[in-house]
Amino acid sequence: MGFYSDKTSDISFERHLSSLEQEPRHLLLELRNFVKSFGNNVIEEVRPHRIVYAKSLTFRTFLDIQPKINGLVVSLRKSRTEPALTKTIDNLIELNDFKNQIEDAYLSIK
Repeated sequence: MGFYSDKTSDISFERHLSSLEQEPRHLLLELRNFVKSFGNNVIEEVRPHRIVYAKSLTFRTFLDIQPKINGLVVSLRKSRTEPALTKTIDNLIELNDFKNQIEDAYLSIK
């Protein structure tokens, strides 16, 4: 990715952060850092009402985050055929409990 597209993405991500209260903001940053730690094949696509993460080459979405004022609505897809698992996360304990499932979804994409 070029510098310009990264900067545009960061500005949009910052807009999501600015609309959140302190706890959801912290959760979103924690989740973003966790997902990006999987490797440089993770694609972050910031959309007006959500942030989507996919695995490069296949561009398969495995995580969809909708920031809400008091929490995050997170949808996880392990495959094209399975329905998405959707969960509202509003504290760090819930996020930490959910991290293994997020990593499993990422790893399940071939």
